[in-house]
Amino acid sequence: MSRFVRPSKYRHVYGEAAKKEGCYDNVKVTNNAWDTNLVSTNGTYLSLSWNASGGGAFAILPLDRPGKLPDIYPLCRGHTAAVLDTDFSPFHSDIVVSGADDGTLGVWKVQPDLFDILDLDEKAKERAGGVKDLSPVVRLNTGGRRVGQVLFHPTAEGVVAASTSDHQIKLFDITTAASGGAGAGDQQATVSLTGAKDSIQSLDYDYAGNRLVATSRDKKLRVFDPRKGSEAVMMGDGHQGVKGARVTWCGNSERIITTGFSKMSDRQLFLWDARSLDKPIKSVNVDSSNGVVMPFWSDNNVVFLAGKGDGNIRYYELDSDELHYLQEYKSTDPQRGMTFVPRRSLKAEENEIARAYKVTGNMIQPISFYVPRRAESFQSDIFPPARSSVPALSGKDFFNGKQALPNLVSLEDGSGLKAPVSAPAPISAPSTPLPSTPAAAPEPRAQQKEEATPAPRRLPSPERKAPSATATPLTAPSTTFEARRELSRPSSPVKTTFKPSAAMDSTKEISPSAPSYANGGSSDAKRGVHAEHAHDGEKAELKRKVEELTDKLGERESLIRTLELEIEKLKINQAKVREAIGF
Repeated sequence: MSRFVRPSKYRHVYGEAAKKEGCYDNVKVTNNAWDTNLVSTNGTYLSLSWNASGGGAFAILPLDRPGKLPDIYPLCRGHTAAVLDTDFSPFHSDIVVSGADDGTLGVWKVQPDLFDILDLDEKAKERAGGVKDLSPVVRLNTGGRRVGQVLFHPTAEGVVAASTSDHQIKLFDITTAASGGAGAGDQQATVSLTGAKDSIQSLDYDYAGNRLVATSRDKKLRVFDPRKGSEAVMMGDGHQGVKGARVTWCGNSERIITTGFSKMSDRQLFLWDARSLDKPIKSVNVDSSNGVVMPFWSDNNVVFLAGKGDGNIRYYELDSDELHYLQEYKSTDPQRGMTFVPRRSLKAEENEIARAYKVTGNMIQPISFYVPRRAESFQSDIFPPARSSVPALSGKDFFNGKQALPNLVSLEDGSGLKAPVSAPAPISAPSTPLPSTPAAAPEPRAQQKEEATPAPRRLPSPERKAPSATATPLTAPSTTFEARRELSRPSSPVKTTFKPSAAMDSTKEISPSAPSYANGGSSDAKRGVHAEHAHDGEKAELKRKVEELTDKLGERESLIRTLELEIEKLKINQAKVREAIGF
């Protein structure tokens, strides 16, 4: 047997979980069965789908405020059904979008002072009016009964992809909606991607955001170019198991990684060439557990795999189209969901190459992954430039066909690295023609076992102060948002206001011209006009009834939330009484 050990900078990467005082306790995770990661973060805040009655809700947790959450916590309320997924804007730390089981998208602006009331005692909270919920600044109707996944575009400002219950992926420009360009709730999707025969399970953009890859329950893997039509430009057979499949694009490359299940319910890891989905380049059998595997890509060419219901996190290095197993973070606490912070939020001075936030039963636990080194200087070989918070395109430019690579920032001193205006030419396609009908994925080969290397303890290093990754932050764009209309929400939630940019103010509403008829026109045409007016009257009546029902639903939600707060207060008072009388 060969004694050769493959050299790698990441062979000895190890995970270290935060102590209890660094965790977020007393969280109430949703019990909805829809398969998403449940949690999202941008390095400043963390969003979590919340278990709440009276309509859907999710919570925003400031990452600089760990500890036990109070029983009465401010929530983001505005959906009439469970919140299924959330995602933060990569360019504005206070903007988050949500998708729910009511078929709507919610756009929210986080107010930092929303959490100041949590530092007060009970009497001071009552004097301040109590804990207040947050309302969305914009709600968009997607046309479906459910929004299963939401995802911000990586380079274009304000572009959001949403998978809907009609098996489509719809792209919206939320800056247009917020500035009133098309009417907040009535805005149509700019692009709709079709072709899936069943529910979309996972989606991701390529490095520049020019293409979008998706898995679905019809066991197909599809690649779309939103500017080249609604149909997929590439399609292949994915994992053949009945359980959920996930996908992630491998950074600035033509490689895609999917996780899923075989027909025999083995968990699998596939590596694909994005230019040919005929069959996977590499297949790995992970194990025989039954939890969906969540993949997370790092620009260190490392992919982290976290299985739902597992306590462990495996990580592989992608090198020359081979997936090399590195190590495994082990824990006895099973995870329900997980997210990773953007790389620009890492602690480069501590050689932290990744940080995850793991959702357990009622706690969120940070887990940092380190490369053990003694060197005091900045380790440029393990910290390539990260995506910055400055967009490379506007949403309008993106939909008009422009391309741009993401703007980058150095993790050594926080200086910005301007990306080229246009994306580089794509890598040439394979010389062999692609088949018109995708072939079935082959049965995975047995994974070769590498010689196990024990994870060493982190080497002590002298105390030093490395340059901060955000010492000189880049100037963020001035684009902000403003809701066009007041939402039918109770008076207690915090109301926020956005101011559109000058470019947004120029948006004009275009009214379709009514058909005209010459004097003496045919009676059929006149009857058509009367029928059209009657139809318009019916539509207006239906719209009025919908608005009435929405108002009643908002009143019901307000009452339920008021009763919830009263119940929590009674519980607190009961605990105080028991403590006072010695129970």
